[in-house]
Amino acid sequence: MAPRTKKQRPNILLIAIDSLLSTHMSCYGYRRLTTPHMDRFAEGGTLFENYFSPHVPTTSGYASMLTGRDCFGTGCVALRHQGPLRGTVKTLPEILANEGYESTCIGTLPEILRKVGYESTCVGFTGNPASRGFDNYLNYEGWGAAEDGRAHKAESLNKVAIPEMERLAKNERPWMMMLRHMDPHSPYLPPGQFERMFYHGNEFSKRNKSMKPVFDFAPFADYFLSWMPPGVTDKDYVIAQYDGAVAYMDSCIQVIFQALESMGILDDTIVVINSDHGETLYDHDCYFDHHGIYDNTLRVPLIIRYPKSVPAGLRVPGYTQHKDLVPTLLELAEIKTRTEFDGRSQMALVRGEEANLDSEFYITECTWMRKHGWRTPEWKLIVALEPDFHYKPPVELYNLMADPEENNNLADEEPEVVEFLRARMEAFIARREQELNVTNPMYTQEAWHGHPEVGPAFTSSEQAYNTLHIGDRNQAAKLQAKSH
Repeated sequence: MAPRTKKQRPNILLIAIDSLLSTHMSCYGYRRLTTPHMDRFAEGGTLFENYFSPHVPTTSGYASMLTGRDCFGTGCVALRHQGPLRGTVKTLPEILANEGYESTCIGTLPEILRKVGYESTCVGFTGNPASRGFDNYLNYEGWGAAEDGRAHKAESLNKVAIPEMERLAKNERPWMMMLRHMDPHSPYLPPGQFERMFYHGNEFSKRNKSMKPVFDFAPFADYFLSWMPPGVTDKDYVIAQYDGAVAYMDSCIQVIFQALESMGILDDTIVVINSDHGETLYDHDCYFDHHGIYDNTLRVPLIIRYPKSVPAGLRVPGYTQHKDLVPTLLELAEIKTRTEFDGRSQMALVRGEEANLDSEFYITECTWMRKHGWRTPEWKLIVALEPDFHYKPPVELYNLMADPEENNNLADEEPEVVEFLRARMEAFIARREQELNVTNPMYTQEAWHGHPEVGPAFTSSEQAYNTLHIGDRNQAAKLQAKSH
C-alpha cells in the first residue's frame, strides 16, 4: 500500500479533557451512566483500559501527551514549570507542520482562571510549555458560574470549536485540533438538570458530617467556599456534581461528533479522547483536586476512533502511558519522522503483537506535594522528597492487587519490598540521567510550590500546611453571602 500524500493525511482531533477520572466513565465500568455518547463512540473505536498519566498534573501531563517524551525527555515535572521544554523536544503540532498540517488549540482564558485562584501558567493552556507550535490559539469563556449559578464550559467551547472546525474542513490541508475541555475540573457546576442527575437527598442535612474534614483543610477551604453551596454537608452531593459535569460535557461532545459526521469527515479524522490526569474526589485527604500519585490521579481514559486502521469495539488491557500517544498518532497518519520519542506506538498492542509497553514505570508529582515513586501491576511505592501538607509518612507502599484503592500502607510491614522497588526506581533514574545527560528534574525543582521565600524545600509538614493556599478569602466571603 502506497503511503498517503500530504493532502490525503487524516485529520487529528484531540479531545483533551482536564481532570477526567476514567473510573467515573460508564464505558470504563462506572455504575452511573455518565458518558453515554462517549460510550457509543468507544464502540466504534478502541478503548485502552490501563492508560496512565505518570507525571501529574496538568503541565507535565500535557508535556508528555504532546511530545511522546517522559519527564526526563521534556524536563517538565512541576505544575508551575518555569521556562520552555528541553531544547531537543518537538511537539506534535510542530511535527505535523512539516507534513502540511494546520493546527488549532482551543483553551480557556487565563484571566478567568486567575479570578478563581489559579495561576494562569497552571491552567490557561497557552502558559503550558507544551502549547508550543500550534498555528492558531483560540480561547473560550465560561469557566466560572453564569447568571444561573452554573458553569457552561463545554457549550462555550463548542461555540468556538465548531466554526473553526468548519473553516479547517474547507481547506485542502489536513488539520489537527486540540480541544481543552475543563468541565470535570473544579468548580463542579453542571448546568440545569445535570445538577441532580445523580443525587437525590438533602445535601444540607445536619446529621451528615462528611464535608467537615473538607472545610477543615485550611489550604483549600477558601477555594471550596467560593463555589460549593453554602452549608453543604454531604460529600456525595459534591461527587454527584463532578459526575453531572462529566455527563453534561458528554452531551456537548456529542455535538462535536455530530458536526464531524455532518461535514462528512468523521471517518477521515483520527479522534482521540484523553485526559491530562484524573481527579481525587474524597480519597487520601486530597479532596476534590488532583494531587497525590495514587491511581485515581494517574489512571486516565484513552479512546481512539479511526475506522481505516483502528478496530471497532476493541478493549486493550495492556499498560500504556501518555508518552505513547504521539508515536501512535504518527503511525496511524503514516508519518515517519526522525524525532526522538521515549514512548512507542500502541498499535502493537492493538494488533496483539505485545501485551504491554511498560508494565512498571516511574511516577512523579510536583503539584501541592513533591513526591516520586514506582508502580508495578502489583505494587505502588511513593517516596516523599520533602514533607507534605497532609502530614503523610515519607514512604508509602500499597499492594494494588489486595488493596486497589491504596488505603493500607504496608511500608513498615514490607521493608524488603520497599527496598526492592526503590532499587528499581533508582536504577531507572540513573539510566535515564545517563542516556540524556541530564539530572532528574524532580531533583531540580526548587520553589516548585511558588513560594521561593520559604527556601528550596519545605522542612516540615506544618510549614507546608501554613504556606500553601488556593482561593481568595474575600471572594469566598462574598460568594457565600449569596444564595445557592
